[in-house]
Amino acid sequence: MRSDPLVSAIIPTYNRAGVVGEAIDSVVGQSYPNLEVIVVDDGSSDDTLSRLQHFSGRIRIVRQPNSGPAAARNRGISVARGELIAFLDSDDLWLPTKIERQVRLLQHVGDEVPCCVCNIRMCWSDRERTSFDISCLFSSMGEGLWLNPDEVLATRFLLFNQGVMIRRSVLDKIGPFDETLWYLEDHELSLRLSLEGPWAFVDEPLVIWRESMSGSLYQKAQSDELRWRLPMVQILQRQLTHAEQKGGTSALRALLTGELNRAKRQLKAAELIQKGTFPVSHWGKFLQSVEHYRKAVFRRLPSFPSMKVQSIASVGPGASRAIAVPMMSSRQ
Repeated sequence: MRSDPLVSAIIPTYNRAGVVGEAIDSVVGQSYPNLEVIVVDDGSSDDTLSRLQHFSGRIRIVRQPNSGPAAARNRGISVARGELIAFLDSDDLWLPTKIERQVRLLQHVGDEVPCCVCNIRMCWSDRERTSFDISCLFSSMGEGLWLNPDEVLATRFLLFNQGVMIRRSVLDKIGPFDETLWYLEDHELSLRLSLEGPWAFVDEPLVIWRESMSGSLYQKAQSDELRWRLPMVQILQRQLTHAEQKGGTSALRALLTGELNRAKRQLKAAELIQKGTFPVSHWGKFLQSVEHYRKAVFRRLPSFPSMKVQSIASVGPGASRAIAVPMMSSRQ
């Protein structure tokens, strides 16, 4: 990788006229200079386009009919010129050093590391948490190499899009976002990416995620579990097949099988709840409670995978050296 690789920042947006400018400001204000900004307007019907004109000369604007977030990001990837790709949703923000820190870390660990993910500060109207904390990613170091993303992501969701930087060559190899998915398309890509080797990580939150406004896909998913329960089953089934084809370990396959079975049970419970009749929906809620309990128990078992990390001080340049060094489990 050259000393100052071009980074393509892709911002998909749909009817976010009131906030998209803040997202763009957070990107053009990055401390890393070699950056192109691509905004994909996914068929907005508000005055998003006129707001984007204020950034003329500083961003590239791509327009398309409303096709969903995966298609919008893929459109951005298709016109991107950078060898590193990063994404930002149009209602979120990057902190000023986000890109610079991820570029330097990827330069240090070498080309065998497919991506770098950072922590995210998640802000709701009544509380704040970090994405790593929610996903039980605990590290004793500020940055380093995450050696088992495949096992960890097999068992839980990590807020991914806003905090990841991916090598373009890896996206060309494994393919971009799945455009058939309007929900969990980020989780599906992160699972495929986890099979490509260890990830670089930054434990410090470098992104601010903000609760979406009413009518967003996030809000719709929160109000209707079936919108994402069925895709989750499909995604896990596909990931299990990928793991088998790529020679994934027996431990990884066992984790994916267990999570797939759990997702099927959760889907069944959600279907019963949505049927509406009292006896049936009551039974669905009971099954849902049982699954919450079983998940809570699993998180306390030794078989629940913790994040295995390694300091970059013992790495490189080149990730292959890092893999050969004994691994450290982070605190639970």
